[in-house]
Amino acid sequence: MEKTKKRVVLLGASGTLGFETFKLLWQHRDQYEIVLLLLPNKFEKKLFRTYELKAGIQPIKSSGVVENNGLKIVWGDGAAYKDMRETIQGADMVLNAMAYISPKADYYPEVATAVNVTAVKNILRAIQEQPHGAATIRYVHIGTVAETGDRLPGIHIGRVGDPLKPSIFDFYALTKTEGERLVLESNLQYWVSLRMTFLMPTNFQKLISLEDPIMFHMPLNTLMEAISDRDAGLGLFNTLTIPQDSDFWRKVYNMGGGPGMRIDAITFYDRIYGILGLTGIRAISEPGWYAGRNFHLHFFSDSYKLNEYLHFWRDDFDAFIEKLKDGLSIQFRFVSFLTRNSRIVRTLVEKITYQRLRSLAENHRNSPLNWILEQSKQRISAFFNKEATTQTAKGWDKIQVVALDHPAIELDHGYDESKAHLELNDLQQAAAFRGGLCLSDAWDGDLYRLLTWQCAFGHQFNAKVYTILKAGHWCPVCVKPPWNYDEVARKNPFLAQVWYPNHAIDEENRYQEDGIQDIAGADTAYRDLK
Repeated sequence: MEKTKKRVVLLGASGTLGFETFKLLWQHRDQYEIVLLLLPNKFEKKLFRTYELKAGIQPIKSSGVVENNGLKIVWGDGAAYKDMRETIQGADMVLNAMAYISPKADYYPEVATAVNVTAVKNILRAIQEQPHGAATIRYVHIGTVAETGDRLPGIHIGRVGDPLKPSIFDFYALTKTEGERLVLESNLQYWVSLRMTFLMPTNFQKLISLEDPIMFHMPLNTLMEAISDRDAGLGLFNTLTIPQDSDFWRKVYNMGGGPGMRIDAITFYDRIYGILGLTGIRAISEPGWYAGRNFHLHFFSDSYKLNEYLHFWRDDFDAFIEKLKDGLSIQFRFVSFLTRNSRIVRTLVEKITYQRLRSLAENHRNSPLNWILEQSKQRISAFFNKEATTQTAKGWDKIQVVALDHPAIELDHGYDESKAHLELNDLQQAAAFRGGLCLSDAWDGDLYRLLTWQCAFGHQFNAKVYTILKAGHWCPVCVKPPWNYDEVARKNPFLAQVWYPNHAIDEENRYQEDGIQDIAGADTAYRDLK
């Protein structure tokens, strides 16, 4: 007898994206059985207690499995295979919104590896161990825009297939790049990877609650295409409606909010702080607190492709701001009323905010200003160049907002993309543009065929044609630390396109993996300092 409901596994249901998706699943539990894998901590226990009770589940205090009325919760750990196997059992679809993101990923890299890599290995293994799992279970993976690294004005419009270049010291981007590659190289027949842009909560308190200097990592001339949490959640939920015979599967997509969600960094901060009646970023910070390069975020020329399948674009930035305002707590509404109606109060609030952010910028070990004050040469080298350092030292009167229509080039992928059917010589041409070789001497035209490649440094590796030509991956050795992009770019024209716009040709930097340890546990250290 055929099941009347599809069993949907949702991983990462307690996160911003995951919870938005879960709420939609909960509204449609007449159509879907819901399976969650959650850590048995206080936060997640409290967040899902109401749903357990509504399903007639008696909550348990620690790890274990509970199930009733179409809701199953595995209280466990995605990095533990037995928990993942229990979760995946009987699944029709697996939605993976699970991620350990920056800045936590940089403070606790071992946890980032466990969540972003080990857990993905467990998902793929568990799917493949299900009866006909690799051939029938649909898997939706969430990647990240951070995989493409720094894309400042001039190269700020990207598309899938552009070079993957995790920014230096960005351990989150490294682990997500590795995790995505595992998916692309798996033998699953129904997978998709959605590279998520800056996901913005529509809860104001949640949006501004992260007291961390990662806000200063974003250069002031950054251009971004963001997405609201509710639109992203809808997009992930709508993957459930895509049939198996759709050409949607076995592809990578950029997931942004579309042209209406494009904005520059300064205007972004001005509008967020403007909700509280403040005059903007210039009143509460200094340009010298912000990095000059080595972050991520950019516009997508191809995000519309995903929307054509999933139909999730609803919010533009104006609508997003209105939703933030609608959700303001009584306390924030009171502050906003006072600052808008009293210049004295507004000036006082801005002064207090300035001093708070200044302390964060000067004293937190993950802050660009702290690196300058402490002469952290590796961090300064990675996040600044002479031009950027000079510019940010000039003061706000010298900082210009970057126009949204700033000219940008489309990157070359190293082969004729207009061809309906590629041939072996196209692959050889693409490999040469990456400074390497396609070592396979025959190819049948299957984009998902495993071939042998070699990079400019002699590393040989096997990878599917789609992974290399269409998804932007290249050498799995060179993408890992030590970060030596200066050396790689001289031999790899494909990477050089996204490196030299922000780096001098004569730079000779090499950043070791243990360089990330200078900020290990920096969040705890700063709280203790205060």
